[in-house]
Amino acid sequence: WSQKNTSAPGPIQIEADRMESSQEESIVVFSGHVRANQAELIINAETMTVRYSEAVQANSKTDVPDKGLSRQIDKITAKGNIEIVQGDWVATGDAMEFNADERIVILFGNAKAWQDQNMVSGEKIILYLDEGRSVVERSTVEGERVKAFIYPGSQDNQDNNPSQKQ
Repeated sequence: WSQKNTSAPGPIQIEADRMESSQEESIVVFSGHVRANQAELIINAETMTVRYSEAVQANSKTDVPDKGLSRQIDKITAKGNIEIVQGDWVATGDAMEFNADERIVILFGNAKAWQDQNMVSGEKIILYLDEGRSVVERSTVEGERVKAFIYPGSQDNQDNNPSQKQ
């Protein structure tokens, strides 16, 4: 998702029912059925806020970045029915924060992630996009724990089970 990273898979496309920008705060707020995608990564939410880095200054008369500089995304936050999809992987939560510099996605609030039939859940899931790893953290509520449901060989069993074939 980082436009700063030269290996980023392309532009971010965002669609929503409404868009509101604030040059003074360097943010754009999208609301209503928000859908953002970059290559195969899709994020759905009720609201999404895109914050631009302070380092890039726009020409105040034209709202066009000076000297050919492009606006750089610093952070993206989203709230409400978050759903992130990439290939066979899906994650959900109540809120999301994306740090563009470090390419880290954090899902908060009843966070869950699925790949095939396997599922993990916790209060927070941290996704390190460039490293291909994740961390699931539990709630601070006593007795709450991280949960994982793992089906060993579930994909192989479906491929080799003749009763599953049509």
